[in-house]
Amino acid sequence: MITIKSFGRKTIFFGIFLFCIQLLNAQNGDVRKANKEYDKYDFIDARDIYLMVVEDGYHSAEIFKKLGDTYYYNSDYTNASKWYTRLLDTYPNDVDTEYYYRAAQALKSISNYADSDVLMEKYVALGGEERVVQVFENDPEYLKSLGVEPFKYVINKISVNSKFSDFGPSYYKDKIVFASSTKDLSNFKTHNWNNLPYLDLYEASIDKYGNLSDPVPLKGDVNTIYHESSTSFSKNGKTVYFTRNNYTNGKKKSDRQRTMRLKLYKATISETGDWVNVLELPFNDEEYSVAHPALSLDEKRLYFASDMPGTFGRSDLWYVEILGNNMYGPPVNLGEKVNTKARETFPFVSEKNNLYFSSDGHGGFGGLDIFIIPIDEEGELGKITNFGEPINSNFDDFGFITKESEGTGFYTSNVDGGRGSIDDEIFRFVEECVMTINVVVRDIDTQELLPGAEVSILDENYQVIQKVTVGEDATVTFTKECDTKYTLLGTKKDYFPNEKTLVTPDEGGVVDVTLELKHKEICPPNDLGCRLSLQPIYFDYDRSEIRPDAAVELAKILAALRKYSELVISIESHTDSRGRDSYNLKLSDRRAQSTLNWLVDKGISRARLSAKGYGETQLVNHCGNDVECTEEEHQLNRRSMFIIQDLNSTVTNN
Repeated sequence: MITIKSFGRKTIFFGIFLFCIQLLNAQNGDVRKANKEYDKYDFIDARDIYLMVVEDGYHSAEIFKKLGDTYYYNSDYTNASKWYTRLLDTYPNDVDTEYYYRAAQALKSISNYADSDVLMEKYVALGGEERVVQVFENDPEYLKSLGVEPFKYVINKISVNSKFSDFGPSYYKDKIVFASSTKDLSNFKTHNWNNLPYLDLYEASIDKYGNLSDPVPLKGDVNTIYHESSTSFSKNGKTVYFTRNNYTNGKKKSDRQRTMRLKLYKATISETGDWVNVLELPFNDEEYSVAHPALSLDEKRLYFASDMPGTFGRSDLWYVEILGNNMYGPPVNLGEKVNTKARETFPFVSEKNNLYFSSDGHGGFGGLDIFIIPIDEEGELGKITNFGEPINSNFDDFGFITKESEGTGFYTSNVDGGRGSIDDEIFRFVEECVMTINVVVRDIDTQELLPGAEVSILDENYQVIQKVTVGEDATVTFTKECDTKYTLLGTKKDYFPNEKTLVTPDEGGVVDVTLELKHKEICPPNDLGCRLSLQPIYFDYDRSEIRPDAAVELAKILAALRKYSELVISIESHTDSRGRDSYNLKLSDRRAQSTLNWLVDKGISRARLSAKGYGETQLVNHCGNDVECTEEEHQLNRRSMFIIQDLNSTVTNN
């Protein structure tokens, strides 16, 4: 029995360059101590230093690379393109092929497509291959089991929902008509079941993006002091079928239990746009309810919900043939294939002749769910399918309408509330083919998970769409479009960034991606040169004068000393093992002093500097005396180090 009390309203109407300080084999106590020491110097910003170096007139391919990368991997493509362009223009012979690709991506992201295309052509000409694109096959387990197309939906509440119940949308020309309890409680009669205003029908404009605006009550004689809801309009927009309480010509009527039932009515539109000529349909009755009209595709049949005699459950779906002149055939129950011992309600027939309705008797996610069943040319019904998530929920979902050719529609749900029909709201959905992209971030060498890493997903123009910091499981899930190119970028402090490009399948599916990050060089806490990614400082054979290429690297130390007045450093120079030990000691000392003098000549106080040569006494590898090594291996020992002393300490020059 459909009543206000028992059926409910919805059923009635229903790095920058930061370096690691942790030694690979350190004990936990050593790690904590090292972290504490490192934090003391964490204020040193390598990018600021590099910018100062360039401003002072020093530059190199390495500096331009580092500056470009710093901005590129922080999604600042305007600055990234600036420094990559300087790199390509100034040092064309010192550019790794990969940088043409990065520069092209940076330019594309700021809409400089012409220059981006030129660089991509250069990238390919230099031997660069099109970015490794991971293409995935469809995962049929993921496809929607309830329908033909493997789609999901983007869902949003409409903007004209009120603080009370809003539900039962229907299409009317370029508008949406819906029921709403929006009246001021102080001025209007309320329904004693829940002390809310009675429902009226409203129409709202809909723009090309599906947004609703300017809701106003239907003009004319449709709305009364009692409930109106659930409409179905003829295609020419001249006739409306609607639901109302048993209230005709200013008189209300009740059944034998003094319950005010629901009835179907019809109205036509006048030349002034008012709905007039309200007629009650002849198959109504005071003893049962008839509600929720839905015209068939050819408008020769009217579907509805009722608990009239012959109903299997609390309410069934029925139809009548429309004969004209307010004449109709006898009500026909849709039968046990559709109707259950529970509730079937809110029918809607789509442009593809599918019958959508809501039921809590066919099994589903909970509450009323939306179901679909095709209707053939003879009016026979096909197989019923639950419409599935995300539209169906464990709350009540009903009042579904759709324009299938556009992949859009509206429906009602109280999924965001906990007060039943009071929380009924209208939602708009857009049908989209989407992919689930599961990303996990790992250390490339150890394969350990990297919690706290940041994962960004970028579109084909290299614009950041979404950025997420991963939790303890080092994973993140993105839901994105099918047949689309994306770039996944992983970053984490003390790790080199890494990116991976993929193209999603042209049908829904699941993609699993692993981003592997490489740990940066392990720097002692007080090694300023390591912090600033200092390149080797070369000296000519048996000489101690500062070469131009070494001056560029020393300019980084100079900029740091200028920027951070509290820094006090010790310069330590080393040689390889070739030559006499005693000579190497003197040579390294001359080179350390030469470095100190270069900084003093640039204005740095000697009180902040010390210098010492160690010759070949502190080799970093096995290349000692009489050991055969490559030139590259020997070079690792020919180094200068810049060690941060205790802040504000005084040093003695050696």
